Amino acid sequence: MSVSVNKKVRSSSSAVKRLAFCSMCIALAAVTSMIKVFEFSYGGSVTLCSMLFAMLPAWIYGAPTGFLCGLVYGLVQFLLGPYFLTLPQFLFDYIFAFMIMGAAGFFSDKKYGLIIGYIVAVTGRWIMATIAGLIWYSLGSTIWAGWAPLPYSMVYNIIYIGAEAILTLVILSVPAVRSALKRVKLAARD
Repeated sequence: MSVSVNKKVRSSSSAVKRLAFCSMCIALAAVTSMIKVFEFSYGGSVTLCSMLFAMLPAWIYGAPTGFLCGLVYGLVQFLLGPYFLTLPQFLFDYIFAFMIMGAAGFFSDKKYGLIIGYIVAVTGRWIMATIAGLIWYSLGSTIWAGWAPLPYSMVYNIIYIGAEAILTLVILSVPAVRSALKRVKLAARD
């Protein structure tokens, strides 16, 4: 009987710890998304590693937790600065673009999983943002003269998403940063 109670207490404690870590990552992603290194006039910005914090729950706990945290973070982003023209554009801009960050969880236990997972998550976000932009620009929003909506959306989105990804990858190339994140992962999983 006491073993059963101990398992329940441990399981409950683990769930609370997971909720706390995921909440902290979402909060850090939201706060760092407001620290803008550069901001485009038609949306999109290079932030201080907000996509890294958004994908950390996936890297720490795996894809299912990452997808759920991405959904929550997308809703937080919508609440912080809602702007959309159609339901599909809303879904790709706020829901799918951040839920896809959970794909990093497929690499959580792999060698170089943090780096590979981050690249996969950011690439997924770029694809979703490109689709949202395609919807947006197909409705008549201003684009560069002579450009079609799809290539324009691809280039527009890769500029800010790619710039932030490069900035974050440079930071992740510092061994002390990777080591600290590995310690955080171990502490979160204990």
